[in-house]
Amino acid sequence: MKELNAENFAATTTEGLVLVDFWAPWCGPCMAQGPILEDLDAGTDVPELSIAKVNVDDNQDLAREHGVMSIPTLIWFKDGKEVERSVGTQTKRALTDKYAELA
Repeated sequence: MKELNAENFAATTTEGLVLVDFWAPWCGPCMAQGPILEDLDAGTDVPELSIAKVNVDDNQDLAREHGVMSIPTLIWFKDGKEVERSVGTQTKRALTDKYAELA
């Protein structure tokens, strides 16, 4: 899973469907979300989906720019535009269903 920052965020989210996890290492729900996203990233359930992470402690401006007020926040980007957002831990099923809806 790619770690994003201000330098690579736009280039990573410009093309295709990208799920970005805004998280922090001290956040319990974020720690629960991480393995779910790693499982999706490594599996074949969503082969066309790129998954990336933004550590909000290290990238506060990026989090602010995208209106992240609570974490974990998952933002779906399609060809550079935000198309969906969820706050709180999401199940693998919820994410694969959302992928099917947006792809």
